[in-house]
Amino acid sequence: MARHYSTRSFFRQVPNALLARYFTGRGLFGDLDFAAMKETKPDALFDGWLTLPEEQRKPMDAEFQDIFELSCEKGFRAIIDEARWQMQADPEAVTAFIETLSALPDHYHRAMVTYLDHGECWKGATRFYHADTLPYWRKRKNMGHKPAAVDDASLHQLADQIRNYFHRTEGRGNNCVVEPFRRGELDYFFAYPEDYSQQSIEWVDGEFDRRPHNPAFEVIFVYSQKEGTLDLNFRGPRKAVEPLQGMFATTILKLDELPPDPRDERVYDLDLLSKRGFDFTYDVGSGIEDVVVRKLRLSSRVNRGERITLEADTSRNPDAVYDLLDKLGKSLPMHLYNVSQVEIAASVVTDSDKPAKTVAIRLTYPNSCSLKYDEVGIKLREMLEASGVEPKEPTEVEEATEAGDA
Repeated sequence: MARHYSTRSFFRQVPNALLARYFTGRGLFGDLDFAAMKETKPDALFDGWLTLPEEQRKPMDAEFQDIFELSCEKGFRAIIDEARWQMQADPEAVTAFIETLSALPDHYHRAMVTYLDHGECWKGATRFYHADTLPYWRKRKNMGHKPAAVDDASLHQLADQIRNYFHRTEGRGNNCVVEPFRRGELDYFFAYPEDYSQQSIEWVDGEFDRRPHNPAFEVIFVYSQKEGTLDLNFRGPRKAVEPLQGMFATTILKLDELPPDPRDERVYDLDLLSKRGFDFTYDVGSGIEDVVVRKLRLSSRVNRGERITLEADTSRNPDAVYDLLDKLGKSLPMHLYNVSQVEIAASVVTDSDKPAKTVAIRLTYPNSCSLKYDEVGIKLREMLEASGVEPKEPTEVEEATEAGDA
């Protein structure tokens, strides 16, 4: 379930003592008695907040939204990951940091304390959290095992190549900056090329106007020296993917050129999921409460491009999609169809104080999976693997499945 930010709600969630420290540090609300203000009743603070000039509120509101984003389990894990790197020379300090934050009542406390007292961990944690929320990563293997170069010259070289590429091919990218971070055994590189100029409709000090600005777009590289793999996240034309991977190979890994990418020949055997009563396997303590198949796409093995999609409401009948499949089987020769896409709904508890949330998983032949690599995504991937639903080397039968279903 998506979390929604509002300033008033944020003030309710964060302890008054921490809010007092934040505003005292900015010389604001010195006459407000935070100690006398009832917890979760920040009306006096919010009234004072509304009297501040908009230009003064905006940067603070942006900071509050960052703190809000990290006020969750995933955010706390990102904070710990960055703390391990920042305090790598002092393992006892890492342990003390984790124990201190873990003892706090909730994630709002942990995020706010980190922001106020451990600024060195903040930027990296926000970057990791953001990366964890992004879907559609493109993985490339065979990148070798050289250490990633993070010196200024190499970072400038990568930034220049990204800037020149997008300026030459798309007319944007006049400027670019690259920021490196280390997370466990992974090297993260966040690149921010300049996007096209835009005009946004805004209210500024009570005036309605259009204001030009130069936003940045994002390119994220995650390199595993141990695995020899490079994950890329870029929302743009697919044709840019390989050039971006090549830039990383030559500037950061110091390779002469981008190594060839061996094709991933593994395929999902999705026909397993067309059988009523298929048992998904997961541990009792995993937080996974229920898993059902709610959509099947069938592709003809005879007529290329011929597809049938079955989708049902499984909220009352978990076998609803199989009931539809049985009806279809009375009029069509089902042995002439393979399952080329499955949509699964998994109920997962991510917060013991809240109801389970539903996570949709889409598996598409040959080996595409919509899950992210965040905590929930990894847990559900483990469930798929334990259930025998994982990509395998193709058989002759599977090779006959329509290749263009991805």
